[in-house]
Amino acid sequence: MPAEPGLQELNTTLLAQDIRAAMPLPAGLDSRFEAALRHVLDHPGSLVRPRMAMEIAAAYDLAPAPAADLAIALEYFHTASLIFDDLPCMDDATHRRSAPCVHVAFGEPGAILSALALINRAYALAWRALSSSAPATQPRVMQYLEQRLGIEGLLNGQSLDLNYASLPHTREITERIAHGKTVSLIRLTLVLPAMVAGAPPRELRHLERIAASWGLAYQIVDDLKDVLQSVAETGKSVARDLLLDRPNTAAAIGVPAAVERLQRLIALGDRTLSRLLGARPALAFLDQLRNSLQDELNRVTASACEMTVRAES
Repeated sequence: MPAEPGLQELNTTLLAQDIRAAMPLPAGLDSRFEAALRHVLDHPGSLVRPRMAMEIAAAYDLAPAPAADLAIALEYFHTASLIFDDLPCMDDATHRRSAPCVHVAFGEPGAILSALALINRAYALAWRALSSSAPATQPRVMQYLEQRLGIEGLLNGQSLDLNYASLPHTREITERIAHGKTVSLIRLTLVLPAMVAGAPPRELRHLERIAASWGLAYQIVDDLKDVLQSVAETGKSVARDLLLDRPNTAAAIGVPAAVERLQRLIALGDRTLSRLLGARPALAFLDQLRNSLQDELNRVTASACEMTVRAES
């Protein structure tokens, strides 16, 4: 008999169902548009971010309904950013989440419209979640969301990414771009639910620092995968950074230095996490995210060793 699914697998399955249900597809939609949206909603990825957002919200006693709305909104924003990132005018990728990219399956117009549909719905869900927070908190949360997604955050990071060929290929520049893109999305995952729930400023600062350390760490993991692994291993197109001259820490400073930087970022996050858990033990589940980073580090390190052995044989 097959093993019973664990709690995490069950929660992920239920969340994937909620993510599909949160985007109503009314009768009368253009058939190609509907097919593109279903393609997106049927390939939700690992859902680490929305699960983490819901757990952060629960740790600060945010009610389940607004917590779910906010988590799904953040996943929609993230997915839309990936759809745009994969377009031929951006990274020109072919695979994402172990499936053809949306523009490959449904054309660029279908991909762009799908991403815009996700963003539009995400804002509606975010505003609904925000209505449950204290009136004094709402302007600050809306400003934070705009900063992370707008021209100060994600959009500027993407522009720097696209124009990387004309910039110095240094660790500082690659991390500046990562701060705009990857860190902005990790900040939304870890900080925004706590803000909506009214978390104390000191704990918000700890979450900001953890998001910065882990966001950069996840970007380095992604960079190492792009250099060291295959499509089968990652579930998405690889070797794009070198081909398109895009920021990649492993390419900028070398694989050994990138691994060392990744280890330092994990250690920085550990110190801040220890202080945060002293104030908020209910956030102990963040250890899982930290351990997943360590697991990813171990995997990419093993890939580096295998590559070295193959090169020497």
